[in-house]
Amino acid sequence: MTIRRITLHQLRIFDTLAQHMSITRTAEVLHLTPPAVSIQVKQLAEATGQPLLEQVGKKLYLTTAGKAVASTCRDVLARMERLVQELAAIQGLEKGMLSVAILTTAKYFVPQLLGKLSEQHPGIEVSLFVGNRKSILDRLVHNQDDLYILGQPPEHLDVVTIPFARNPLVAIAHPQHPLAAKKNISPKRLAQEPFIAREPGSGTRLSCEAFFHRHNVTPKVRMELGSNGAIRQTVAGRLGISIIAKITVEAEVALGNLIILDVQGLPLERQWHVVYPERKVLAPAAQAFKDFLISEHMCQVPDDSAVEVQIDQGIAAARL
Repeated sequence: MTIRRITLHQLRIFDTLAQHMSITRTAEVLHLTPPAVSIQVKQLAEATGQPLLEQVGKKLYLTTAGKAVASTCRDVLARMERLVQELAAIQGLEKGMLSVAILTTAKYFVPQLLGKLSEQHPGIEVSLFVGNRKSILDRLVHNQDDLYILGQPPEHLDVVTIPFARNPLVAIAHPQHPLAAKKNISPKRLAQEPFIAREPGSGTRLSCEAFFHRHNVTPKVRMELGSNGAIRQTVAGRLGISIIAKITVEAEVALGNLIILDVQGLPLERQWHVVYPERKVLAPAAQAFKDFLISEHMCQVPDDSAVEVQIDQGIAAARL
């Protein structure tokens, strides 16, 4: 079978549609009209000779052929992006592009580092995605960005992981909390207080669960919240205590709105990691930012851990 008349424009549209599974949302993302999107998808289906979408109720789904085309779209577009990077490399770093996906917690420092990199290399175009752990891992699986900033690297993906900065977790409370003036608080005593937890699956939640498990105690979870900001406000409202990344509460602690509790075993010493698929060849801009993170960040990591570690648990991620 020969496929003719397929354009890069159609591939970009279908790739976006495969991500959002909505004609309207695809049109919004690409700044097109819904009819324009529909026409291009129809023409792509005609070129392949098979239906690419099916509608069940109000929802769109990819057909078997649609899934194959969507996979090819991603591969072709990724190769085209790589070509852009290779051509930019020929011209020098100053014309590169950089796409970075970071956890919401990392928004407290990564944008400033990107700003410093842009000052040194003003020709680099930077794209930044901020999301929760689930969304970042999904983008990592689909190789949508150059680099990913995570607090806890995935153990089920073939990735390169480089620790580059400290990310301690601390226990926080309202300054008038009964434990505020206590010293050397035991985890058992801490677990007796109403606990404000991050949502299941988040890196902070996983670290907190491991901390309490090590001390054979179970916290009294009062609420599960999906953002550090919500946790700060809830703790400041005297609804409980929490364990959270220190970088996210430094301003509130300085203002006296929150206090860091003196707890045995805390702070939890975690690290920030820059992550990317194992077989990915970094473009010049991505390589420059990775090196910049390691050499210029304000925090230090132990010398023996500031090396590239390849994590291979034997479960390969799709399309990495």
